[in-house]
Amino acid sequence: MRKIFPDYLLILLKGIAMGAADVVPGVSGGTIAFISGIYQELIDSINGINISLIKTLKKEGIKATWKQANGSFLLALLTGIGISILTFSKIITHLLETQPIMVWSFFFGLIIASVLLIWKQITSLKLVSILALIIGVILAYYITIIKPVSSPESYSYLFLSGFIAIIAMILPGISGAFILLLMGSYESVIGTINQFREALTQMNTELISTSLMKLGAFAIGAIIGLKTFSKILHWMFEHHKNTTLAMLIGFMIGSLNKVWPWKQVLETRINSHGKTVPFLEKSILPQDFNGDAQIILAVLLAILGFLVIYGMEKVAARLEKK
Repeated sequence: MRKIFPDYLLILLKGIAMGAADVVPGVSGGTIAFISGIYQELIDSINGINISLIKTLKKEGIKATWKQANGSFLLALLTGIGISILTFSKIITHLLETQPIMVWSFFFGLIIASVLLIWKQITSLKLVSILALIIGVILAYYITIIKPVSSPESYSYLFLSGFIAIIAMILPGISGAFILLLMGSYESVIGTINQFREALTQMNTELISTSLMKLGAFAIGAIIGLKTFSKILHWMFEHHKNTTLAMLIGFMIGSLNKVWPWKQVLETRINSHGKTVPFLEKSILPQDFNGDAQIILAVLLAILGFLVIYGMEKVAARLEKK
């Protein structure tokens, strides 16, 4: 189906949603891509960027190469992700500090809706798919309870962080931001993004250069990781779609522990701004929460998150019919 301008505008908005999700530890941009109906096109597009594009460029020119690479789709999506990360990184980190129950409740509802919608896409549930589902749940849950570590901000470590985190970012249910948190790179990456944005407004060339070098090391690792893992995902969807969907659902179910709104802080740490923030937490029942549990608001926001995904699915279904 040939895309028109409103389609690319919607893809841009989906990119914005993906970028916002990728900033939050515990929420996956891959989940947003999946439930908004662009996940497989994204994986196929990434997988399609290979040496054959150079041959097409030589023989048929820029227009044919751009079409083969699905360039308009990738440009709209990446523009949305970039806008979101630069715009919302500070807002979301602020909300996580000041209104954590509200933020996590919204994403909890979002993931529940995602699980139900993706489950509908499984056409046959065999033993191997059930095993993949269980493995996905266990793996994702285990990731949510691992104790984060601290690390140096070296370029090589940022490269490695980008390589590993991008794989998590494109997997629904596995949070790339949380992987960064586990590796001790989250604060460094988010801090560098905020630093880069402020340096641009101040036109501080030295700070811009330093920020770009750090973000460049991270981005190169992410590009290599993305290209490598997209081939695996492409093959899995092509040959074992139901099993792959079942495992992705497992990832999302297991990740619910991380986005559960009510937590008990077991350990704290001092962030780069000198503030004391949670370092290690465990999920508890609302009645055991030390403070205002905000149960009614939490339920309402969880419902809102659910309805947002439901609405996106309805819009995507209508666009497919046109």
